[in-house]
Amino acid sequence: MKAVVVYDKGKYEIRDIPMPRLNDGDVLIKINYAALCYRDLLQLAGYYPRMKYPVILGHEAVGVVVESRDPRFKPGDRVVPLLHEPDGACEFCMRGLDSYCINALSYGENIDGFFAEYARVSANALVKVPSGVPDELAAFTPCVIAMVYKGLKRAGLMHGETVVVTGASGGVGIHAIQLARALGARVIAITRSPDKAKFIKQFADETTTEQRFSKVVKDLTNNVGADIVIEAVGTPTLEESLRSLRNGGRIIIIGNVNPDESYSLRLGYLIMKDIAIIGNVRSHKSDVAETFKVLSRGLIKPIIASTYSLDKFNDALEFMRNNSRIGKVLIKP
Repeated sequence: MKAVVVYDKGKYEIRDIPMPRLNDGDVLIKINYAALCYRDLLQLAGYYPRMKYPVILGHEAVGVVVESRDPRFKPGDRVVPLLHEPDGACEFCMRGLDSYCINALSYGENIDGFFAEYARVSANALVKVPSGVPDELAAFTPCVIAMVYKGLKRAGLMHGETVVVTGASGGVGIHAIQLARALGARVIAITRSPDKAKFIKQFADETTTEQRFSKVVKDLTNNVGADIVIEAVGTPTLEESLRSLRNGGRIIIIGNVNPDESYSLRLGYLIMKDIAIIGNVRSHKSDVAETFKVLSRGLIKPIIASTYSLDKFNDALEFMRNNSRIGKVLIKP
């Protein structure tokens, strides 16, 4: 089968490799779509020290079960894998917090991922996809939509609250906007590009391109501020995101576009404004299942910037680096 194999830091190639071997508890899936993520770029740049070589890159996918050595799945089932492979037995797995599994492995990092025609996945890491959810949306649900869902759940989002989303045109941002609205929030979208803002307006309640967007947020909330900010960019927008919050507001940190940059945080500001900072990564299996129930209502549209074949993976990476895109980049094996 064909696969994108990373064989050293920043070095990869498309190879013909043997089909994966299954052990008890494993499932073989045929990949329908995989999706590129900013994490893939960071991994190739060497920011993930646990990377093993060689490894098949990719952690977002949807596929169909071809062979199963676990009774929970059968051939023909449409499934998505989590980003991680939990052991299903540790204290966190037993509490339903499998993304915190102390023995978890990460697909595309230290075990083979999904930029391939087929993949071996532990049944512990699989969730069945409801019939009403298209492949193009299911492919990135665990990494993007369910991850944001988990963050909003941890932040205690209530119906009618105001949510600010930075990086609104990105693969995370454009779908975070739709999810927050589907959950009953009023959404203010932040983007730098006037052209992108024209597209984003159809999904958000309000959109702004102002660099100092906190003033716009205050103006739109009677000088109170937003209840929640989904920070999908990182250090370039974090200051304004914090300023956008009301007293007692919550910020969900997802983006980290500049991993080498640090941020000087004034503790007094957090304390006096009673702000909660929530770091958020991955999603639990239960989050994915709950998110699929939301997606089954048809309220979230997959925004796909482009789709590439596995043979055109180089082109897909270059396009991924292009700031003019809106939404996700898919790979079709």
